[in-house]
Amino acid sequence: MASRRAADELISSGSVRVNGVRPPPTGIEIDPDHDRITVDGRPVNPPGMHRYVMLNKPLGVITTASDESSRSTVLDVVGEEGKHGHRLFPVGRLDGDSTGLLLLTDDGGMAYRLTHPRYKVAKEYEAVVAGVPASRHLKTLRDGVELDDGMTAPAEVEMLRATRGARDSGRAEIRIVIREGRNRQVRRMLQAVGHKVISLRRTAFGPLRLGRLKTGGWRVLSEGEVAALRRATGLDQT
Repeated sequence: MASRRAADELISSGSVRVNGVRPPPTGIEIDPDHDRITVDGRPVNPPGMHRYVMLNKPLGVITTASDESSRSTVLDVVGEEGKHGHRLFPVGRLDGDSTGLLLLTDDGGMAYRLTHPRYKVAKEYEAVVAGVPASRHLKTLRDGVELDDGMTAPAEVEMLRATRGARDSGRAEIRIVIREGRNRQVRRMLQAVGHKVISLRRTAFGPLRLGRLKTGGWRVLSEGEVAALRRATGLDQT
């Protein structure tokens, strides 16, 4: 942020805040793991500390850091959290027409392991589809579906509820867990067995669960959640 002398001047000028409070001109001892330090309102973080943010992505928001068409992005949703102190980026993708759990971080090593098929980190979705899949279609999804880019790995599939309409084939809500990350994979899997996706929401990513986080809401992960991510990706063994 600054040299030691320049930092002393920032403290004396009142630009620095510790947990929202101006420290004495001579400075104050802080705990970087618990105290929040800002300079002119911008957070300052010690080197080596990473940020992990869970977002409940709204419909229509683009999973990218910026968009040439000026569409709303996930960084727009988290606001200042993604602009100051850390250069956050989304881990993997959620389509604009999908919602739910999205992780943002500045930890490239963690992001790589969470998204690479080698580490088989589970991603759970709830999909509402047109029509009610037959048992054989659910079995196909579980065993693997032939897509244009190859056979999918086995998935966990559960019918949550089904409604049969008087004038149409009804609809069904399905829970599906995959351990890959192909483009629009869940939608393509369901389409391959004859069921168009009406809505798709990611409810879990590895050990993280969306829980009661409201649409458009976000929060910083707890130390326990970060530790769980490290265990899920094997980083606690490196």
